[in-house]
Amino acid sequence: MLSASTLGRPQAVVGKHSHWSVNFRAKQKHVTSFTRQFATLLDAGLPVVRSLDILLNQQKPGMLKLALAEVKEDVEGGAALSEAMSKHALVFDRLYVNMVRAGEAGGVLDEILSRLADYREKALRLQQRIVGALVYPAAVITIAGCILGGIMVFIIPRFQQMFQEMGVELPAITQFLMWTANTVADLWFVLLFAPLLLWAGVRFAVKTPPGRLLVDRAKLSLPVFGTILSKSAISRFCRTLGTLVQSGVPILDALGIIQNATGNQVVAKAVGTVRDSIKEGDTIAEPLRHCGVFDDLVVNMIQVGEETGELDRMLIKVADTYDGEVDVLVAALMSLLEPILIVALGAIVGFIVIALFMPLLEIMRSFH
Repeated sequence: MLSASTLGRPQAVVGKHSHWSVNFRAKQKHVTSFTRQFATLLDAGLPVVRSLDILLNQQKPGMLKLALAEVKEDVEGGAALSEAMSKHALVFDRLYVNMVRAGEAGGVLDEILSRLADYREKALRLQQRIVGALVYPAAVITIAGCILGGIMVFIIPRFQQMFQEMGVELPAITQFLMWTANTVADLWFVLLFAPLLLWAGVRFAVKTPPGRLLVDRAKLSLPVFGTILSKSAISRFCRTLGTLVQSGVPILDALGIIQNATGNQVVAKAVGTVRDSIKEGDTIAEPLRHCGVFDDLVVNMIQVGEETGELDRMLIKVADTYDGEVDVLVAALMSLLEPILIVALGAIVGFIVIALFMPLLEIMRSFH
């Protein structure tokens, strides 16, 4: 049995050998890889314990290995796999545990794990595409900001001193540039730490339900990025619900799981409203239509799925459609961002050059 002390890491899984916990999770890509390998081993006919033993020996020291060690020991002791995994919420979330439980009940654990691996791989790819779209502009803006800050702090003041010594009357555009440079030089610490304070404020706000809802609404209102985030949240909802229904999880239980797994409080609130309506005997499509979050395409496809008894297939199709739209939007965004950033930086540099060149012309005229 592996313990936190033998691995040199604090144990953060909630199990019978846990003595204390810290708030960090296993990497999703590692859990996804484990799920795919686990499904493959079970499909090949290996018993659960033997499969866990093989995969445990392949894992690098970390959260996942700690959890698998305890899961294997619990299963050897007679516990169900889903019950053993449910003790490690920082590694196996509610969606994971409920799908495993459904696979055990139906005797199709290998198929369920394969579907779960498909779901997690697609969700991971979508997340990576969105993050990838944000990395490039963030890097360019950061580097450009540092360069412009250096010009404002070290270069512009030299020109200002030269103009003052020569008694040149500065045009309005140059005066504005000098004022900007002086402001940056005097308040550089504010400009440097303001983004960090803003980030800390947002992180603090999302720890409260009202703050999380406000931040998520603001995200969805962003131009272009808001559309990408909205479509990715709807895709996650449809794919998760479709996967759970396909695995035999009751619809109310599935919606309860999804409500905590959408990643967006606006969508989660809408899912909660839908769940309450279904409890009262309503269909899924009607409350979705009135919640104001889901497009007509989603509602109509779900309605067709309910009427034909193929809700799971329709949900997966909607998720695939929205994943494709997110791909197109991300590609379009990347195509637009580069020229926009180049033009913006060119305009800023051009402004600086013109603002400095105009007084220099006056100096050159004064010598003639």
